[in-house]
Amino acid sequence: MSGSFRKVLDLSSEDPHSAGIKPITFVRQVAAGCVYPRILQGDALPPDARLRAQKLLSHFDGGSVGSYTETCGSMHVRNTIAKSVSLRDGGVQSSPEQVFITVDTQRALMVMLRLLCQSEGVCAVMIPDPAPHTLTRLLDRMGVVPVTYQLREQSGWSFERAELNRSIQASRGRCFPRAIYISNPGNPTGHVQSRESIQHVIRFAADEQLFLLVDEESVYQDTVFADGSEFVSYKRVLAEMGEPYSDGVQLASLHSLSNGIMGECGFRTGYMELVNVDEAVMLYAEVLLTGDLCPPVIGQITLDVMADPPRPGEPSYSLYTRFVPKLWKAVEFINDLPGFSCQSVQSGIFVYPHLTLLLDNTCNYLE
Repeated sequence: MSGSFRKVLDLSSEDPHSAGIKPITFVRQVAAGCVYPRILQGDALPPDARLRAQKLLSHFDGGSVGSYTETCGSMHVRNTIAKSVSLRDGGVQSSPEQVFITVDTQRALMVMLRLLCQSEGVCAVMIPDPAPHTLTRLLDRMGVVPVTYQLREQSGWSFERAELNRSIQASRGRCFPRAIYISNPGNPTGHVQSRESIQHVIRFAADEQLFLLVDEESVYQDTVFADGSEFVSYKRVLAEMGEPYSDGVQLASLHSLSNGIMGECGFRTGYMELVNVDEAVMLYAEVLLTGDLCPPVIGQITLDVMADPPRPGEPSYSLYTRFVPKLWKAVEFINDLPGFSCQSVQSGIFVYPHLTLLLDNTCNYLE
């Protein structure tokens, strides 16, 4: 390695805090008040943080974060999440009974894969390329075959129905796709799907009888900054499409604290909302989660803040909303580097550059 590099930052774990991004003050203030309630008696915390901590503690057994919650998370926190999802989706109702707080999205995915791969044959899941770097390792550990569909780099890493058709046809005879995995907003591409694109994927899933596994990180939804881009959830589009899609296509929407602005990887908590899934299947999902006893309580506290952040006029609102991603500056910088190119980014905290390597003096290139 060239001696001009004094320090190398390993970002492969997608851990923003290890790269120097600071935690959100309000999150840590509420968590501190819950862990050490004595500070709630003074003025060390702003009033809204104190009130939030007191409210959360009142819903934990013994008023302590050291007690267990329900297996799938505190019902109070699940209610907060459900209300937030309903607000996000323009009034499409969300029930706390369909919300499962888990040990991050990896645990939720493992549960869903166990549910989906009960029948005979080689189970497979359709996944994008590029995909989150942990996804293929998880599938391999679960004995699930990845069936890859390519995202179109030249059109900003978009989806194409023709490519989905090609991918599933190529899998015939060697495996049985049970689900299609979607990351929206895209990890690691930053692409935000349009409503029309989501409709195409939903129709494809219905035609092929695939379960939708959609990673819709809440922490990315709030970082959609490109002109003309708007986050719309799969659940909302599904509901607005009407029958036979709205009540026939099964969906798991996954969320985590680990990525995006929140970046609280160490809290190891996320949640999953199930849509159009039979009650018996949801009960089985809860049974599979009982081995965890309950998700980390500190993580549940942070999920509550993520789902119901400070509002305009509250003391902590200005500080909470101060951080705005400036990824377009990173894209401009990368595009000025020799051999590099990068599509514009619409959301998230990642950029996905393209590197062309010069092999020799005859201008032969390797991409």
